[in-house]
Amino acid sequence: MGVLGEGRGSTLVHLLVVVLSLVAFGFAVAAERQRSVGTMFRDERTNETYCIYNSDVATGYGVGSFLFLLSSESLLMGVTKCMCFGRPLTPGGNRAWSIIYFASSWVTFLVAESCLIAGATKNAYHTKYRGVIYAQNFSCETLRKGVFIAGAVFVVATMILNIYYYMYLTKATSTPTTHKANRSSSTVGMTGYA
Repeated sequence: MGVLGEGRGSTLVHLLVVVLSLVAFGFAVAAERQRSVGTMFRDERTNETYCIYNSDVATGYGVGSFLFLLSSESLLMGVTKCMCFGRPLTPGGNRAWSIIYFASSWVTFLVAESCLIAGATKNAYHTKYRGVIYAQNFSCETLRKGVFIAGAVFVVATMILNIYYYMYLTKATSTPTTHKANRSSSTVGMTGYA
């Protein structure tokens, strides 16, 4: 009994993809809520200006979200053999939809991963110090609002597209292939005029 043999897909694969994606979503939302905020601090003794950041936990949440979404995508692509190396797909609507959902899920996956890793990287970057000469235009580097939320939205979009991709792929691989008609029993007469 194969994973793609039932025609509707494995419930375990559906469940794992949804759970891993929802955990990635939760980490992305937590990362947005825990973004680092910097405040300026001026050291009177050395006359230098510093940024002091409250926390760096959002970086860990962003990386966690990145890894959970990556594991969800890797699981699904491993089970479906990335649609390229498994059984041939039966021509028809199910094959067309599986290709559309496959391409769309990869686009949303790459956007989500880009948002999450860029947010984690930018959140981890902190300005250490600047001298008094540059203090006029000094501001503490922080991550813009919404980067992790954009990643979370694309995580959910990826999850939905992956579910539909898996569903249509299993239908396209389980539908029996039609055999070519025998030439002697063809319904179209191909004889010449007598």
